[in-house]
Amino acid sequence: MCAVRIDHLAFLTPGNYPGDAPLAGFESTLELFRAGELLGYDSAWVRQRHLEHAVSSAATFLAAASQRTTRIGLGAAVIQMGYENPFRLAEDLASVDVLSRGRLNVGLSAGAPNHGALLGERLFDTAPELIDFSHARVARLRQNLAGEWLGSPDTFVESAAGRVRPRVSPYAPGLIDRLWYGGGSLRSVEWASRNGFNLLIGNITTGEGTDDYRAAQLRQFEVFRSNWREARPPRIALGRVIVPIDGADARTRQRYREFAEGRHARTLLPHGERRTLFAPDLVGTADEIVALLLKDPVIEQTNELRLELPYDLPFEHYQQILEDFITRIAPELGWQASAAPAHLAA
Repeated sequence: MCAVRIDHLAFLTPGNYPGDAPLAGFESTLELFRAGELLGYDSAWVRQRHLEHAVSSAATFLAAASQRTTRIGLGAAVIQMGYENPFRLAEDLASVDVLSRGRLNVGLSAGAPNHGALLGERLFDTAPELIDFSHARVARLRQNLAGEWLGSPDTFVESAAGRVRPRVSPYAPGLIDRLWYGGGSLRSVEWASRNGFNLLIGNITTGEGTDDYRAAQLRQFEVFRSNWREARPPRIALGRVIVPIDGADARTRQRYREFAEGRHARTLLPHGERRTLFAPDLVGTADEIVALLLKDPVIEQTNELRLELPYDLPFEHYQQILEDFITRIAPELGWQASAAPAHLAA
């Protein structure tokens, strides 16, 4: 049996909404963040998705979440830098970190934007082949958040507000230590480590020399840790789709099981040229899920676990999953709340 010890417990929500009711969807996701805080979760993350009925601006959403919560960490997983300007995004993220009093975590990825061909000149100011979508674009964001002065020591910006030395503002000390990279290959994992990014690992990975997602991820962990150069300890957060059914009614339990069954075939073999591997969804009773997690050697290698919630569930189902996990499963993984959850203190 693995020596599992989870110290940081998080959840990731898709933040989806009906096409004609974005406000209702945003409000429901904000309420889920607040519910997660009351339950005692250490951080809550939202996906950033484009051209879908989901959160398309994580920074804007998390700014709102910073005013609905007080303790829980706030995260974006992941922001695709191909859609972003590294300077303007840095200003937005730094503003959110200030508003949240240093609670922001930012997951990032490199590469050309998925919908670039569809968007065309709506997104690109020049020919796409002339744009650098490499890891260097992510590194520029980190540089913009580092608080470095721009220009020479005698460079100043004059405005009606006064004369100041210029740098990306506001400056959010410590935010660069809370930047994460969504890695799924040995190359991306090595780059993240060498450049000081924490590592987000999910339930999708690249099978390089193996058809076993566990072997692939353990190798990625090894590469990440061996290339780490920062003085602070490296952080690795593992994401898994986990759906406990204990607190659900019979109809909802059946819905959960059908969800897992519909996705099981993709876990049986590698997909495409990149040999993409999918980890199985964990759907079952708390006892069944605990048994599987305690036997997972990947979870043994990290102390941060992130529940990746399924798409298109109503708020009450998300709340049931979060409550079942934190009360029935998390204690069996060694997790303890950093402070008494508000609903228990009350």
